[in-house]
Amino acid sequence: MRARTALLASSLLAGVLIAGSAAAWLSEFGIEGMRVVSTAASEVRASVSPDGQRIVWGSTDRQGGAGGWDLWQARLKDGRWQDAAPLSLNSDANDFDPMFSADGRWLYFFSNRDGGMGGDDLYRAAVRADGYGAVENLGPGVNSAGDEWAPTPGADGRHLMFASDGHGGAGGHDLFVAHWDGTAFVEPRALAGINTSADEFDGAWLGDGEAVVFARSEDVEEEPIQLQLAQCDGRRYVDAAPLQLSFNTGDGTTLGPVIDWNKPGELLVSGNARSPRAGKIDIYRMKAPTVTGRAGCVE
Repeated sequence: MRARTALLASSLLAGVLIAGSAAAWLSEFGIEGMRVVSTAASEVRASVSPDGQRIVWGSTDRQGGAGGWDLWQARLKDGRWQDAAPLSLNSDANDFDPMFSADGRWLYFFSNRDGGMGGDDLYRAAVRADGYGAVENLGPGVNSAGDEWAPTPGADGRHLMFASDGHGGAGGHDLFVAHWDGTAFVEPRALAGINTSADEFDGAWLGDGEAVVFARSEDVEEEPIQLQLAQCDGRRYVDAAPLQLSFNTGDGTTLGPVIDWNKPGELLVSGNARSPRAGKIDIYRMKAPTVTGRAGCVE
């Protein structure tokens, strides 16, 4: 948790050193839900429900939540996001990194609430027409005594990607994939070709896993965070390079990529664009990068 807190706190001071006209930025990306989703606070990792009617995101400092970091939701009305409010499933601890499942049945997130297995654990809650069901810990198949972040259910519902510093790996936080055994997500394996001695986290699959976008930082407590794109060569992800986005710079803070299930050709990311800008960290929408990889990297 200390590292996650540090990376978001440091982003409040991060400058954005990009060039170009506002018109160029607007053609490249757009801000999501100005003054409703993206506000003067810090908003990170937004996920749109498959029916396109809800958007949920995390905030570290938006007023009105239960305490700590909270999950927020807005609904689509008259073609725009409206009525932002904290979720009833928030606790007085930290609740963060939400993502809907591809079938719309579940909302996944992490929390360090009481009753977990140590640090930040992965949870989910059933999605209902009027809100959400009871919160479920995903159990020892994925949760460890360390910190688990950014649960990312696959389009097939049988795989879950997440970041952890409690399952071994190459160093710091690494990306892992667990599979559904009919009862739980189990047997996490390192995402082939991605993990290094740096911190890798906030993964998002493109297509059926033929490519992946993820966040990397040499040290999330001290160093910038940049989104990377890697393609699958049939066995492992290769040739990771910075995601082509003007404010995804080597000295900034860009993280939280999530594919919009309702519009799978579009990617939501969190960062500090120069314009348009609402606050400290905002949610932006861009065209998803082209997938040129092959199947085989998600077992």
